[in-house]
Amino acid sequence: MTWLLHTWLRSLSVSGLLIASLFAASLLAAPLAAPAQSLTGFTPERAAAQEACEAELLALPDSSTFRTHLQALTEEPNPAGTAANERVAEYIAAQMEAAGLRVDRYPYDLYMPDPESATASVALVTPQRMPLGMQEDILPEDPFSDHPDLRPGWNAYSGSGTVTAEVVYANYGRIEDFEQLDAMDVDLSGKIVIARYGGNFRGYKAKYAEERGAAGLIMYTDPADSGYMQGLTYPEGRYVHESGIQRGSILTPLGGDPLTPDGPALPLDHPDSPERLDPDEADLPRIPVAPLSYRSAQEILSRMNGDAVPAGWQGGLPFTYRVAGGESLTVELAVDQPKGITRATNIIGVVEGTTRPDEWIILGSHFDAWAFGATDPNSGTAMLLTLAEALGTLAEGDCAPRRSILIAHWDAEEYGILGSIEWVRQLQEQLDAGAVTYINADAAATGRTFRGAASPLLKGPILDAARAVAHPDNDTSTVYDHLAARSGDADTALGNLGGGSDHVGFVTHLGVPSAAVSMSSSTPIYHSNYDSFAWYERFGDPTFTGGPTLARLDGILALRFANADVLPYDVARYAQDTHAHLDVLEEVAAEHEINFDAAALRTAVERIEQSAHAYESARDAYVDEGRSASPEINQALLQLSRAFIHAEGLQSGGIHRSLYVSPDPFSGYASWMLPALRYELETGAADLGVWMDRYEAAFAELADRIEAVTAQLQ
Repeated sequence: MTWLLHTWLRSLSVSGLLIASLFAASLLAAPLAAPAQSLTGFTPERAAAQEACEAELLALPDSSTFRTHLQALTEEPNPAGTAANERVAEYIAAQMEAAGLRVDRYPYDLYMPDPESATASVALVTPQRMPLGMQEDILPEDPFSDHPDLRPGWNAYSGSGTVTAEVVYANYGRIEDFEQLDAMDVDLSGKIVIARYGGNFRGYKAKYAEERGAAGLIMYTDPADSGYMQGLTYPEGRYVHESGIQRGSILTPLGGDPLTPDGPALPLDHPDSPERLDPDEADLPRIPVAPLSYRSAQEILSRMNGDAVPAGWQGGLPFTYRVAGGESLTVELAVDQPKGITRATNIIGVVEGTTRPDEWIILGSHFDAWAFGATDPNSGTAMLLTLAEALGTLAEGDCAPRRSILIAHWDAEEYGILGSIEWVRQLQEQLDAGAVTYINADAAATGRTFRGAASPLLKGPILDAARAVAHPDNDTSTVYDHLAARSGDADTALGNLGGGSDHVGFVTHLGVPSAAVSMSSSTPIYHSNYDSFAWYERFGDPTFTGGPTLARLDGILALRFANADVLPYDVARYAQDTHAHLDVLEEVAAEHEINFDAAALRTAVERIEQSAHAYESARDAYVDEGRSASPEINQALLQLSRAFIHAEGLQSGGIHRSLYVSPDPFSGYASWMLPALRYELETGAADLGVWMDRYEAAFAELADRIEAVTAQLQ
């Protein structure tokens, strides 16, 4: 489940791929014909050593290594809680140990569904009995599609039960869709809702249906969104086959283990293992929920005979979509989903810092998958293993990092971002004091188009790293050049973080500057049994060069933060971004006809801007003089982003405490900037004044912290 995936070639012979991969790797190892960068935060002496290490790093990741890891990781389906997932974890650990990294394991006992026992079925009852297909077709062109361990579609944390009822179509199942049904006086009580995937996190579709008394929910991928209306379907093209089914969790909100909301779900035999809620007390879905392919959904939708759907609700199937099915159409939905306490284990590789080992640069991706997970997550996992080998090689020579670099592989992300959030809770004290940055790599290497979203402090460093790495399609230009050509303005091309993946605990709970960067392409086979190595080598990245390219970029970024004399945060970006976020809030306020006077907040942001420019001048003069910052200076810089942490949390509840960024609490994936203000504007502004005061204080606190660092540099 990745946030980047939701917004986003025929096959070569094996020998042809290998030759192409090796040729591309040799090209990418060549130095760029571009002037050397000035390295932010480095003294001249340290910069020279850093440039030598970066040159060595750029030559190390190669396509054959990335391809080998991806092929090994995708040999068998590996959902969390299975023996296959444990085998993947051991492969990851063995590869990092072989690369010279120390490997630490962090086990948790989590309340999870049993993927090998969970069953779901959907059938027409009237006007005719017809069981509907719940699993993808076996395709001769995809040798993975007949694997004996592949399972039918299911949704984690569905309620168990069997219901037979009439059906109502709810478009994407967004809050505005359900509100439109309310306005149309459509009664969902006792009905089965059918909604297409997209527009929000699938758990909110179930939440809104259950709140309105629905008896069950069916979700499907519509061909208008990811199927034949977009292009040729698999195996002829990249788009989802008519039998393709998107699996996924419906746990809402995504906040870690549902039975231990107040602390890490340490193993039951651990002396500090917490008290666990009874499952009946936990905030869990109660209605049965199941996913379908559009071929199966068509059998329901084509028989509906109610009023035609509102504008914008028509999908891509070849008939008029209807709001209600009518009394003559009934459907049976049956789910049996046993759940229990199950062990999940994070695997963390460590390249220990030589001088500041307690300051951590963390890169991570989950490793559990719904099936083979070639794109999600294993393209990111294979990239991280490729990077781990490169970092291990550097550490054996003269390029060991000054700060520690952690390569984290999270377990049980697909069921609800479980492994990483439990780790964040367990190590909160260490992370508060020492987490420099977190870079997420979930499904990060699915093509050759660079994309990214980041905290303000990381946007400049990411763009600088992109300037240092050759693009795989043209070794005379950089990743940055391609981004600039595509976007028109690379400086504003990086987005803001939303929800749906492992960065959430770091950035919204602790305030750790975080990012999600990728070399990507569209992946319409998301969470289906067709997300296999066969799809990847034909339609994802047939050259296998995107993964090594991203390993270089992430490696440069990690090394710069690990070795800088003064942490190279983009402090000035706060003001630039925050003014843009206030612009958005003013638009939202106007839409809701709410008086929102942001003048005092803009004045506070202008102070941040002035303070940041003064800081940058002082920092550059400081390092130009050859002075290496004291630990106190970097510790103060590390704490800048924590100025936005509101300990009591946000209005929407859950783990989110950042006043700066949070997932949209009504959709789950979208990014909300200045989220407590956005919440007030979206919900009636009952406490807007209180939160305006809190933001003014937070902006002042950030400016105070910046000015305090500047004073230490002078």
